[in-house]
Amino acid sequence: MEQNFTERELDRIVEMAWEDRTPFEAITFQFGISEQETIEIMRREMKPGSFRMWRERVQGRKTKHAKLRSEDVDTFKSSRQKHISGNKISKR
Repeated sequence: MEQNFTERELDRIVEMAWEDRTPFEAITFQFGISEQETIEIMRREMKPGSFRMWRERVQGRKTKHAKLRSEDVDTFKSSRQKHISGNKISKR
C-alpha cells in the first residue's frame, strides 16, 4: 500500500532510485516503501522510455541490492550528503 508523498519526497525517492550506488534498502529505511513500491513510483513518475532504461540498468545490479554487494562496498556518501540519518529528506 503506497503512502501519500509530497512532491519533494517523490523527487527524493526518484533521485535515490536513479543513483546506481544507493541500494533499495536505503529507500526502504528512509521512506518505508518496498523495492516493488519504488519501482511503481518510478514507472508512474518517469517517461516510459526512461523507465525502461532505468529498469534495464538496475535489474540485478549489485550496488542496488545490499545483499548482492561485495564486502568492500560498505557505504556510499554523496558529496551533498553529510550524514545518513532517519530523516526523510536530505538536508542540502
